[in-house]
Amino acid sequence: MPQSVGLSSNDKLLSCVKRSTYNRIEIGFLEKKERKKQRMEINKNKYSIIVPTYNERLNIALLVYLVFKHLRDVDFEIIVVDDGSPDGTQEVVKQLQQVYGEDRILMRARPRKLGLGTAYVHGLKHASGNFVVIMDADLSHHPKYLPSFIRKQLETGASIVTGTRYVKGGGVHGWNLMRKLTSRGANVLAQTLLWPGVSDLTGSFRLYRKSVLEDVISSCVSKGYVFQMEMIVRASRKRYHIEEVPITFVDRVYGSSKLGGSEIVEYLKGLAYLLVTT
Repeated sequence: MPQSVGLSSNDKLLSCVKRSTYNRIEIGFLEKKERKKQRMEINKNKYSIIVPTYNERLNIALLVYLVFKHLRDVDFEIIVVDDGSPDGTQEVVKQLQQVYGEDRILMRARPRKLGLGTAYVHGLKHASGNFVVIMDADLSHHPKYLPSFIRKQLETGASIVTGTRYVKGGGVHGWNLMRKLTSRGANVLAQTLLWPGVSDLTGSFRLYRKSVLEDVISSCVSKGYVFQMEMIVRASRKRYHIEEVPITFVDRVYGSSKLGGSEIVEYLKGLAYLLVTT
């Protein structure tokens, strides 16, 4: 009977190297295929970025520049909803329209301050994209995170992607200890009472499917800063798929914060309202 000859050490090593090479090639092929699929999905989507403004003359131009810088291969429009800023914000936006085009920079002004919630409703009426991004104009929401929002949505199929300061990789820069404690305490209180399933209820940097935003926003009654919390709570109750992306919130460099004692009282009233109605 002929004896079977086993593989030598060199043959075994060569076989392992071949298998490892084949695996790397296959993984690389699959990753390339997935990236191509994501690019095709991005090309099919249009993103409407709604930016409410009031006295943001010193910030809006830089914000627009950064959005264009970080979304080079994405179809998007920026909808500026200005509430009658006396500082010349609208004049700056008109100059930006001359640079980037009125089809990319839309100004949908209102005569006076009418509330943050209604600003989003107003902007949504003019949005032509199938996805909507809401973000602040004061550079506290850096546009560098927008590709992460889009990528997370493509990978998960989420209806909402929200930026969060309160997971690993997220944080706050430029706040004093008291403001950090106030924000953290507000979130802990809301988490305890409402169980929304997200870590950052008071954040206002989010990406929505347009149809989902239209549905959620139609059921909201808040007008001010509590509007953001109400939207995410109601979306959670409607069982929409929500994903989170860690962000670092940076306190505004130019201008003054519009958050004051009246907004804190409004937040507490809104929290009580949501506790009763959701």
